[in-house]
Amino acid sequence: MRSMQILMRTDGTMLPHDIIKKIKKVHIRTGRTVNTLMAGQYKSVFRGTGIEYEEVRDYAPGDDVKSIDWKVSARLDRPFVKRYREERELIVMLLVDLSASGRFGTRSNSKQEVAAETAAILAFNAVRNNDKVGAVLFTDQVERYIPPQKGSGHVWRLIKEIFTHAPRHSGTAISEAVAFLGRVCRKRSVTFVISDFILPGGGAVVDRSMRAVSRKHELIQVRISDPGEFSLPAAGIISMQDLETGRWVQLDAAHAGTRREYTQRRLADFQRVGDQFKAADLDCIEIRTDASAADALTRYFRVRERRRR
Repeated sequence: MRSMQILMRTDGTMLPHDIIKKIKKVHIRTGRTVNTLMAGQYKSVFRGTGIEYEEVRDYAPGDDVKSIDWKVSARLDRPFVKRYREERELIVMLLVDLSASGRFGTRSNSKQEVAAETAAILAFNAVRNNDKVGAVLFTDQVERYIPPQKGSGHVWRLIKEIFTHAPRHSGTAISEAVAFLGRVCRKRSVTFVISDFILPGGGAVVDRSMRAVSRKHELIQVRISDPGEFSLPAAGIISMQDLETGRWVQLDAAHAGTRREYTQRRLADFQRVGDQFKAADLDCIEIRTDASAADALTRYFRVRERRRR
């Protein structure tokens, strides 16, 4: 009965067959990934959000003197140390960009489909470790907020929303989504911002809002790109449309200089965004539409695990 509910819209009608097929495909593929490639890695690199005071005990040789409870020690006339336990429960938030540029794709999947699969992998990892997971779906406005919860049924609903939500807007405003996270998520979270990070007019990705929120929440950028974004086919005069603004431009792609200039400009824009992440000390996971999202996430988990040692 639960699976039937998951495959239906909120109005009671069945989801289109192609959407059901995509959701099932993602579930099978991500389930296998979570159970094999990432077993233990997620848990080892994403721990509790803090520590909670538990009790005091007698001081033992080798204990850190910084943990001595001086008030209790003075009252009982012998040294005691504070004991803490880690708050294991983690809140994982997925900020998923559904702007129109995500529809672009020159390989088997569009950027938006890769973003959905990436979100599914992260969500299943969270639930497998008994963490809460929620999502913010956004364009140039926050379009849908799914509060963090536990359970596989919740993950199914979350993934269904990512695949079926029809965006009301086409633009991108990452800062709006990040600021919204700061308002609704009171507890510290590990947040994955899944986007191509292409902003109108080439604006700054890392702004004051993102810097402020990153002081409380851990923001990890997941940048989705497609190889076709960085080159033009040698095909004469071509017309290109900006999917977010609707603006059309014409380029003479038969000219080698035009193709070279286009590639250089796109690569420079791509590098500029990466430099902003580095300057703000924000992690960034690069995922391409012609490569495995699972492999990219696994590499990141391994790097992060080595960093913790």
